[in-house]
Amino acid sequence: MAVTPYRWTKLGRPFVPQAIQDRPWLAEFAQAPASLLMDDRLRMYFSCRPKPDERGQYTSLSAYVDLALDDPMRVIGLAEQPILALGERGCFDEFGTYPVSVARDGDRLRAYYAGWTRCESVPFDTAIGMAFSDDGGRTFQKAGPGPVLAASLNEPFVLSGPKIRRFGDRWVLFYIAGRVWKMHAGRAEPVYKIRMATSDDGVHWVRQDRDLIESRVEPDEAQASPDVIEANGRFHMFFCYRHSTDFRSGPRGYRIGYAWSDDLLHWTRDDARAGLDVSASGWDDDMVAYPHVFQLGGATYMAYLGNGVGREGFGLARLEGSL
Repeated sequence: MAVTPYRWTKLGRPFVPQAIQDRPWLAEFAQAPASLLMDDRLRMYFSCRPKPDERGQYTSLSAYVDLALDDPMRVIGLAEQPILALGERGCFDEFGTYPVSVARDGDRLRAYYAGWTRCESVPFDTAIGMAFSDDGGRTFQKAGPGPVLAASLNEPFVLSGPKIRRFGDRWVLFYIAGRVWKMHAGRAEPVYKIRMATSDDGVHWVRQDRDLIESRVEPDEAQASPDVIEANGRFHMFFCYRHSTDFRSGPRGYRIGYAWSDDLLHWTRDDARAGLDVSASGWDDDMVAYPHVFQLGGATYMAYLGNGVGREGFGLARLEGSL
């Protein structure tokens, strides 16, 4: 029996960082979009970068753009400064915060983010930190200088891509964990898989300690951006995946996948239903990645990245029908 894909109408890019001239720390990239619905606007958090330093090294910062509730393609505000400070010397987030996911916690907002540090034998490592906001999400203060989720016996490196959700009385954190670094053409490339942890307080986490999504394109398929939404009595996960090598352009690059579950633990992968692929031409004709699905005004939207993993902004698509 043929699978009927979800049908998404691509709306374009609401935000292009290169159009911003007065924030040198926001020179390019709008990566890993994540929404927060507010009374008078849709706030979309993302990660960006200033120009590289004299050694060609980047740092990653996190910010937001505000979109109109009646037209999420219309920008009505932009962060004046990064929402999080970089870590002190030697800390896990000394060189970057990317990506970030924000959720309400009573009168406060809490954010989970991946902090980046530079390495010698491989380019980087990451762990997951936590921060709070008491000013409506304009700025966040870190819970402490260290991470809340870091390397462990079976998750040895690259804990990243946090997506925080609250289902019932539990906090649920979807994230990725590194499996192996593969050397290819003189470059170390990371392979990571989708994982999950639960918590009663959002600080102390119980890891499920297993991959949630089976691999398809190859055993070392890399998976990222596990975004889960509950609709019509079922959990829906949109994520992205790629080959382990030669993935920065062309057919081996990121594509968007889909899986469903009734219990958050056991997932059925069904990429044919994802419904959003590369365009024939334009800013997303080579890659689609890092999906984030949210509901607004009775409609379901997907924010996603295109070519260059968001170097020139993120796009929006609207679902025709329902999940």
